[in-house]
Amino acid sequence: MSGATISSFASLHDVELCSYAAAGERRAFGELVRRHGSAVRGLLRRMGAQAAEADDVAQDALLAAFERITEFRGEGTFAGWVKRIAARQYLRRLQREKRLTALAAEGTNDEEADTAVGDADHRIDLDEALKLLSAAERLCVSMCYGAGLSHGEAAEALNLPLGTVKSHVKRGLEKLRARLAPADSAVLEGRRGNG
Repeated sequence: MSGATISSFASLHDVELCSYAAAGERRAFGELVRRHGSAVRGLLRRMGAQAAEADDVAQDALLAAFERITEFRGEGTFAGWVKRIAARQYLRRLQREKRLTALAAEGTNDEEADTAVGDADHRIDLDEALKLLSAAERLCVSMCYGAGLSHGEAAEALNLPLGTVKSHVKRGLEKLRARLAPADSAVLEGRRGNG
């Protein structure tokens, strides 16, 4: 595929693109970056990174993925693989900057979350809902559901007890469900129980 056009790469599956990238075809990896770069940046933003920091870490993660492309075996999705790389790089950055300990130890801010839950008349997206979580909850939920890490992997990466990570995830998911639930779902549930 030495004379392949960029459009021919656009029609290939991620696993095929990874094979070409492993063989040295940079344009194939460029297509992977085009497809998944914004999702990687989005995950980092959900984990708490500011826009510029998310861009920097995403770029570093994608570069690391390019350098390690031969390690990708296609046993999961490329997006999941590169998101795990990005999540771990972001955590290492937080550790170097001594921010991880403060985030991981942070308690929940139930007062702030409670005031926001009642406004279900407005359409809410996930990014806005995640802002209601404490930094520790957002980080744990994003790692487990955004980057695809297990609770154990997240606990190891954060250097926290497994139970603490599970608690942060559980509380975070409960807050997200409450915030993202349709306004009349509680009314409907009440009617079903009484009927």
